[in-house]
Amino acid sequence: MNTTNRVQLTGNLGSKPEIKTFESGSKLATFSLATNEEITTKKGDTKTDTQWHLIAAWGKLADLIEAELNKGSHVSIDGRLTTRNYVDKAGQKRYVTEVVATDVLVKSKND
Repeated sequence: MNTTNRVQLTGNLGSKPEIKTFESGSKLATFSLATNEEITTKKGDTKTDTQWHLIAAWGKLADLIEAELNKGSHVSIDGRLTTRNYVDKAGQKRYVTEVVATDVLVKSKND
């Protein structure tokens, strides 16, 4: 069975991307992305549901993000979901789910 792990999101950056360059020379860009969905309540009212997503991008894509994106940038992201874990300073095991971007398209607000 062939399964696919693919995510497509369109939204706005919540903050300026953080850029890390490692000793090996590889580069990592991370940022938060807000997506909005209009939902209708049982009473018929419309409200906006905002979800926040953690995005990571490596290599040349990180270079593009560093050069082109800022807080509020409107983008479409293609990528895959990943989950990783780490031990925090208090010794607690933490889990993080994020989207590892494979493509980023900067969009105008009208797109």
